[in-house]
Amino acid sequence: KIEANANKYTFVWKKSIENFDKKLTEKSNVLYDELLKDKIIPEIERESAKELSVTELGQIEEKLAHVVEKFTEKIEYEKDGTIRKSIRSKRKVPKKTRKLVHDFKERKCAYQKHRQILGQRNSYSRTDPDATFMRMKDDHMKNGQLKAAYNLQIATNSQYILGYDLFSNPTDTRTLRPFLTTLKECFFELPNYIVADAGYGGEENYQAVLEDYERTPLITYAMYYKEQKKKFKQNPFLPANWSYQELDDTFICPNGRKMNFRNYSIRTDKYGFKRYLKRYECEDCSDCPVRSQCTKAKSDKNREIQKNMNWEYFKATIQQLLSEKETGKIYRQRKIDVEPAFGYLKACLGFTRFSVRGKQQAHNEIGFALMAVNLRKYRLNKPENKGDSPNNRKNRRLKILF
Repeated sequence: KIEANANKYTFVWKKSIENFDKKLTEKSNVLYDELLKDKIIPEIERESAKELSVTELGQIEEKLAHVVEKFTEKIEYEKDGTIRKSIRSKRKVPKKTRKLVHDFKERKCAYQKHRQILGQRNSYSRTDPDATFMRMKDDHMKNGQLKAAYNLQIATNSQYILGYDLFSNPTDTRTLRPFLTTLKECFFELPNYIVADAGYGGEENYQAVLEDYERTPLITYAMYYKEQKKKFKQNPFLPANWSYQELDDTFICPNGRKMNFRNYSIRTDKYGFKRYLKRYECEDCSDCPVRSQCTKAKSDKNREIQKNMNWEYFKATIQQLLSEKETGKIYRQRKIDVEPAFGYLKACLGFTRFSVRGKQQAHNEIGFALMAVNLRKYRLNKPENKGDSPNNRKNRRLKILF
């Protein structure tokens, strides 16, 4: 993640916008009902009974302006001071309400604009709307840093950067598919193996690599290393360690009781990806001596588990691939191939913050910086320079840097 050229305190949060809009909707509905109850304005035709749109608020404002204008005309034509004073007092309510409705309309427009800029993101910066607030690495006092930034993705080979792209999405999981598409369309044909760390591991990504791109994923998942440990494998209360009876489609719990298949279910995430689950329930958890260790469910309920067979298949495939000598060696190469490229960029070239604003401008700037990383490495690794003394190599680095 590279820090954007944006001020720290110019954040706009999606949850805050939703909460403010919800309160505004409630206030505007109450105000409209009061106006109808007091017969200040006639009823308008509404699209939805739950919420007043910007257009409808504009209509209410026009009707209130018309009411205020009528009162103003009466005041101008009335000669009696007492009556004029009485009309002015009647005009106060619609006049004040018109200003309030105008404010509601302006705020409603602002919230819609914020939503349009946010898209599927949870935040953005006012000074650089394309940048998203992301959790950066801790500072020297171990304080978490939340700053406007861009998520940089690179593809490397022998520590040379072959392709890159910049994203406003803070999570790596959501960047793999669009990044692979960018590599294929703009840089090079995808290799046989797609190698990435656990931040990219997920059912959707595995499925995309195998089916859409027809490549082999060498991507670990979040629990991969934990599942290899002895402590995990010997824990009898984890469903991953339970024996499965294929003929009966049942699992056997630590107490020897059956977990029978109950039903299928589909879970759809906010991005529209569907996961197909199988739900199992224990035949009877009553009087179980290990119940407190096995589940936290209420005493009158049996333990339930969910199994995603598609996900289990992908996990088994990844475990098999990484256990093989050839593919395991390819995956281990990632650590000494990708990470140094980021190290050269940040530590050697000192590129930790963009100097321009906007995603397109930032994309161009990081492209020049990554080109400098490649040229620097190429110059240092030329055959005629490999036998140089350390002092000569140091001087050459300084020339390259400056």
